[in-house]
Amino acid sequence: MAVGAALVTEDRVWLLAVEAALVISLLVGLALVRRVFATFTLLRESTQLLAESDFTTRIRPTGLDETDSLVSVYNRMADSLREERTKQEEKHHFLARILSASPSGILTLDFDGRVDFANPAAEKLLGAGAKELLALKLDETASPLARALAELPENATDLLSAGEGRRLRVHRGTFYDRGFPRAFYLVEELTEELRRYEKSAYERVIRMMSHEVNNSVGAARSLLASAAHYEKHLPEPDRADLAQALSVASGRLGQLNTFMRGFAEVVRLPAPNLAPVAVAPLLQGLATLMAASPAAAGHAIRVEVEQDLPPVRADHAQLEQALVNIAKNGLEAMDTGPGTLTLRAFLDADSRIAIEVEDTGLGLSSEAVKQLFTPFYTSKENGQGLGLTLVREILVSNGARFSLDGPPGGPTRFRISLSAWERRA
Repeated sequence: MAVGAALVTEDRVWLLAVEAALVISLLVGLALVRRVFATFTLLRESTQLLAESDFTTRIRPTGLDETDSLVSVYNRMADSLREERTKQEEKHHFLARILSASPSGILTLDFDGRVDFANPAAEKLLGAGAKELLALKLDETASPLARALAELPENATDLLSAGEGRRLRVHRGTFYDRGFPRAFYLVEELTEELRRYEKSAYERVIRMMSHEVNNSVGAARSLLASAAHYEKHLPEPDRADLAQALSVASGRLGQLNTFMRGFAEVVRLPAPNLAPVAVAPLLQGLATLMAASPAAAGHAIRVEVEQDLPPVRADHAQLEQALVNIAKNGLEAMDTGPGTLTLRAFLDADSRIAIEVEDTGLGLSSEAVKQLFTPFYTSKENGQGLGLTLVREILVSNGARFSLDGPPGGPTRFRISLSAWERRA
């Protein structure tokens, strides 16, 4: 106060100078504070834009060198992120189009092993829609193929059988998402390719075998017939031994001939003569025929046919032959005790006639499921491994859909779906 009073009374010029200095310092301070707050405002706005992933908004220069350098850095970073996001979106859209159009089934699982993506091909192969698959583990779904995929080891490739005699090549792989592993499956249908290759292969083998066996059987039977003429020249005890030996040899040749006819049926299968086939008489006749077979001893055979079913479009003889093979397999599968073989027919959800042959056996083993309809594969001790192959050829040529499902513990159900004659005529 004293200095101020002295300056007022003695030197007013200095007082004005001091006041001017104070005003200037105040203005400078305000300018500095404004710059600081402008920088904080810029940082807050840019942080908010980044948090909202808004890379399209650019910040205008403020005219302040220090702040404008930050503005320039932010704008370049936003431009780079926007271009990168655009590229990623384009790639994602392109990949989604590829996955949707891919003929191979593609499944991905989330971190908990639940389905989080299935393309249309996978839905078709699994027989389930996306809504039925998503958020479920594969072994929790109703699809037998999905359960088989769940058992596939990591990074493994295998061949599986599916409905209608289809053969699928499946692969389970791993990819990393945000540093953690996730599983994916590729399912590729090889049915027609494998069927043509297998058919060509086993036809060559069967023709070669048939040629050699028939030649040998014919020559052996001729020799046996010649040997039979010497029977009367032998003493009585030796004559009986020779007759028995010739009978055993002749019987074995007959069995061998029958064995080869079973193979030849697959090769010589003629084109089907499609005509209306009444289902009820067909199944009743099948039940009567199978009841007379030794394999039916101790088992019950039931026929369940829906009323007023229209006839199916098929070759009667070929369809009956396929059903005989299926029913015979069903009876032989019930070897652990008395069981029931059920022959049923009904109109399915697609307005087709479904024919089912169901047995109460123990179901199919995991190995059998993988090898279904594979030529020469059999689980029977004396089986040829061509029964289901013949069934498949007949049903495919007759335009039938078919599936074989036998969960552990049974029952095993073979379903055939055929068009009604009226709908195709």
